[in-house]
Amino acid sequence: MAGTIKPMFLVLIAVVSIMSVVPEGEAAIGCSTVISYLNPCISYVTGKGPLVAGCCGGINGLYAAAKTTPDRQSVCNCLKSLAGSTPGVNLSIAAGLPGKCGVSIPYKISPSTDCSRVQ
Repeated sequence: MAGTIKPMFLVLIAVVSIMSVVPEGEAAIGCSTVISYLNPCISYVTGKGPLVAGCCGGINGLYAAAKTTPDRQSVCNCLKSLAGSTPGVNLSIAAGLPGKCGVSIPYKISPSTDCSRVQ
């Protein structure tokens, strides 16, 4: 029995070593990325300015960048957090923003959205 434990231990060490070197799949989109895409929209969703082309460009760019379910869930969680924590955001304007820019997203931008259900 002791003769099989040592080889198994060496295999385990090899597997752990390989896993630490092999890169994981690309990470989900982070909130800093979401913010950079949507920065031109802040004045609009806070009622301090008009809807500008840069905002819709950001919405469309973010929509195109969120290709996987983890990406879409990450974007949803960031939007949910931003909607609840950014001072002065008009939630109904924020929720209608994708539609104004010609983008259909499968959830409402709201602090109460359950992003785990986003596919």
